[in-house]
Amino acid sequence: MKVVLFCGGYGTRMQSGPGDAPKPMQLVGPRPLLWHVMRYYAHFGHKDFVLCLGYGAHHIKDFFLHYEESASNDFVLHRGAVDLLSTDISDWRITFVQTGINSPIGERLRRVRPYLEGEEIFLANYADVLTDAPLPDIIDRFAASDAGASMMIVPPPATFHCVEVAESGFVSGITPVSEMPLWANGGYFALRQEVFDHIPENGDLVADGCAELAKRGRLLSYPHRGYWRPTDTIKERAALNEAYARGEKPWALWENDRVAAG
Repeated sequence: MKVVLFCGGYGTRMQSGPGDAPKPMQLVGPRPLLWHVMRYYAHFGHKDFVLCLGYGAHHIKDFFLHYEESASNDFVLHRGAVDLLSTDISDWRITFVQTGINSPIGERLRRVRPYLEGEEIFLANYADVLTDAPLPDIIDRFAASDAGASMMIVPPPATFHCVEVAESGFVSGITPVSEMPLWANGGYFALRQEVFDHIPENGDLVADGCAELAKRGRLLSYPHRGYWRPTDTIKERAALNEAYARGEKPWALWENDRVAAG
C-alpha cells in the first residue's frame, strides 16, 4: 500500500530559529524521525511513499538525494571501497510533492490525490510519532470493514492529573489522565478514497474528513495501548534520544529481524 507522510509543517515547538530543519527531520540516533517512521512501514512491506512537503522541503530532499547507507548499516571498507552488508532504502519508492508552506493536513492530502489514483486503501501518518503498533492487524481490521477511514487511538500522553471535587469543595478523587476513559488521535491512519469527499479546500484531515465520517458512522478506531511516543517538543525528542542511547527502541521492529538473522 502507498504511504502518505505529512512532513511540511513548521513544528514551531521543536525549532530554535528560522531555517531549522522541519520536525520530521530532527534526529533520533543517526537518523531523522521521518526515516524511523518510514522504516516502520517498510518493515511490514509498505515501501511506496508519498511525501507531502512544505516548510524545509530542501532538508528532506537533500537527505534522500545524498543518503548515506553506512550511517545505519554495517559495511566493509577495503582499499577505499565500501561494501555494504545491508541496505535501508534501495527498494523504496519515494514521491516528493510540494504541497504548500501553510497548507493544513487535509489540503496536503488533497494535493497528492493524483498520486493515489487506483489505491482502494492507502496509509497516512504525521511522520513525527513512533509506535510498535501491529500494522498488519490495523490494515486487516480496516479492510474487513466498510469504513471510510481508520484512526489509531491511544491513551492521552499527558502527565497531569484530573481532580474530582465534591459539592463541599473537598477533593474526592485524583486520577492520572492516562488512566481516564479517554482516547487521543494516535496519528496512524488507513484511508479509502471516500475520505476525499469530506475534505473541503484548505480543510483538515481530522477536523473535517474524519469528523464527518464519524458523524456518518464510517470512522473505525484501532485502540493501541502499547508503545507510542509523540515528539512535539524538544524535551520529548531529548527523552527519545536518551532512550535510543540506552538501546530502548520498541518502535524499531526491524531490528528484531536482524537479531534473529544473527
